[in-house]
Amino acid sequence: MVIEGDNGGSNGNRLENKGCCRNHFLPEESFRNWTSYANALSNTTVRFKDRLLARSMDHLEMHEMRGRSQHEMKRTLNWWDLIWFGMGAVMGSGIFVLTGEAARKYSGPAVVLSYLISGIAALLSVLCYTEFAVELPVAGGSFAYLRVELGDFVAFIAAGNILFEYVVACASMGRSWTSYFATLCNGDPNSFRIHVSSFVPEYSYLDPIAVVVLIITCIIASVSIKGSSRFNAVTTIIHLLLLLFILITGLTKANPSNFSNFAPNGIRGILKASSILFFAYVGFDGVATLGEETKNPARDVPIGLIGSMVVVITVYCLLASTLCLMQPYYQLDVNAPFTIAFQTVGMKWANYIVAFGALKGMTTVLLADVIAQARYFTHIGRTHMAPPFLATINEKTGTPVNAAVFMTILNCIVGFFTSLEVLANLLSLATLFIFSLVALALIVRRYYVKNETTSSDRNKLTGFLVLIIGSSIANAVYWAIGKNGWIGYAVAVAVWCLATLGLNLMVKEARKPKQWGVPLIPWVPSASIAINVFIMGSIDASSYMRLGIWTLVLLIYYFFIALHASYDAAKETGRQTQTTETTQETNFEAGAVP
Repeated sequence: MVIEGDNGGSNGNRLENKGCCRNHFLPEESFRNWTSYANALSNTTVRFKDRLLARSMDHLEMHEMRGRSQHEMKRTLNWWDLIWFGMGAVMGSGIFVLTGEAARKYSGPAVVLSYLISGIAALLSVLCYTEFAVELPVAGGSFAYLRVELGDFVAFIAAGNILFEYVVACASMGRSWTSYFATLCNGDPNSFRIHVSSFVPEYSYLDPIAVVVLIITCIIASVSIKGSSRFNAVTTIIHLLLLLFILITGLTKANPSNFSNFAPNGIRGILKASSILFFAYVGFDGVATLGEETKNPARDVPIGLIGSMVVVITVYCLLASTLCLMQPYYQLDVNAPFTIAFQTVGMKWANYIVAFGALKGMTTVLLADVIAQARYFTHIGRTHMAPPFLATINEKTGTPVNAAVFMTILNCIVGFFTSLEVLANLLSLATLFIFSLVALALIVRRYYVKNETTSSDRNKLTGFLVLIIGSSIANAVYWAIGKNGWIGYAVAVAVWCLATLGLNLMVKEARKPKQWGVPLIPWVPSASIAINVFIMGSIDASSYMRLGIWTLVLLIYYFFIALHASYDAAKETGRQTQTTETTQETNFEAGAVP
């Protein structure tokens, strides 16, 4: 095993592929031997100070980091592909499961407004992701965005949660696939699972079908991104046709009187339902990781991301309206609302259509998730925060096969053992945390540029951001503890409005987007932060405990491995940049460069 950078290679951290050994995982200077590692640990404090707020740069992420993958990803996708990927990534089984609980327990027929509100909230996050994906079209998605704007340490914590989010999402989709397949075969959701009574109940139903589905999806995702796009487009079109069939058939049994008590629990019920239904819209962030494989990111990414979300919002609102017109909201089944509604109106056969539609939806979501997690992990590997062999792009397929296989192994382990109830709550919190950080990073990107922003503007920016985040947290806490009074909300919202207005009027915008930008800055990202944090207030305490435990595991890994690996990689990049600049200077003075 040889590290090319040690012999003057153009990509100093690139590994020659001569078998799997220690240097595949830890090729950095700090891990050459035990003495080097002990020396690295003794300098942990100094290195942490160096990396804590160290921010990457756009050109590093788009050029030097990509060079560490040895081969380029193939630019074969256009806006048409991204629209189908966007719809395929979002429209899973959520509409079939969440609508019943939201309408029956909280909003009533006003669930259509809840879908609209949560859809608009998701669209705010989509806008934030879109600007970054146009400006930084790299495989790392939100990890790369945060590295550039909030620094290495925040990016690492986000990276750990991104991977956690995708492992949980893929595992839960694998298990959901088994449940709906069993329903399609007239069985119980656990019919095809193996029950081991000696295990803890949440982990006692082993799911071999989920493992098989995950492996097949990995193979499809690894062979070709264009092939995956075509497969996704075909399955998504079939899924949309099934949803259209459900919509038209359901409306033939519509009863307008079911809308008579439109919002039985008022605005609080509508907002509570919105906080639940928001999770029917997650998945779009994975499309942002395809920027490196998109022909024209400036044109294709905005059309793909925003266009797909608008379609999804429209479809969800129409389906929710149809459901509540078919059956009174207080009779809706919490677990299988569409299936039971069709049975109630004498159309039991529709059960198979609903199950097949959910199965198709989950298939496309699973494919999109596997594609996205592999690209996230590839870019994380490029920074050496994860083993750099995971950054390798396969020369023949132009896809990150190593990362896809590695993540699929994790998906299979979790999906084989863990119940859906445990997985669902874990996914929600991690997702909202990342969305909030990306919105925060966008504000920083627009209002702070190193060596250009004045200290006065920097201090005002910091102060306003503290007020925006603080008021958002206060609003979420007030909601979580169940206060019905309006004073607390009024104060928190007023502070948020004044802080955002102050940022808009008193801090000079330091950077304009080169090609496509979010409108109404800073209102859109500020509102995204407030809404995401607000929804986090509705998540149970045990999910926060699990996330805290996971973050502790991440910190242990960071201080013992990732910190030192990324420190060495950053220093090597710095030395190479300095050498290149010196060489160019010498050539210029010698007349070699005109």
